[in-house]
Amino acid sequence: MSVTRSTPKVVVVMPAYNAGRTLRLTYEELPKDTVNLVILVDDGSTDATLDIARQLGLEIFVHNRNYGYGANQKTCYAEALRAGADVVVMVHPDYQYDPRLVPQIIEPILTGRADVVLGSRLKEGSAIAS
Repeated sequence: MSVTRSTPKVVVVMPAYNAGRTLRLTYEELPKDTVNLVILVDDGSTDATLDIARQLGLEIFVHNRNYGYGANQKTCYAEALRAGADVVVMVHPDYQYDPRLVPQIIEPILTGRADVVLGSRLKEGSAIAS
């Protein structure tokens, strides 16, 4: 017997590498009323990323060494799907993107107007300084 949900399960994935300095702020600004689960995949960080993720109560997966961004993304998506995600949103824990925008990002997916939504750090034709 399958169970159908009336609202889609939204899972935020965070591919992390040495994001201890910004992880808490990024997580705190996520709209919790929109997000069902936050998964952090640590890619061999050597800072306090894991300690902070544990304090925040995130679902954590750990690579035993730094495998790189692509491998981290693969683990993020695989674990989100394993957790039953209907919608997966990548939010970088180093605050590259404003996490408060998650509702606007997923809205076209939830309303059936889009299958994928991509964000960009480019604004007015140039990269935002980091």
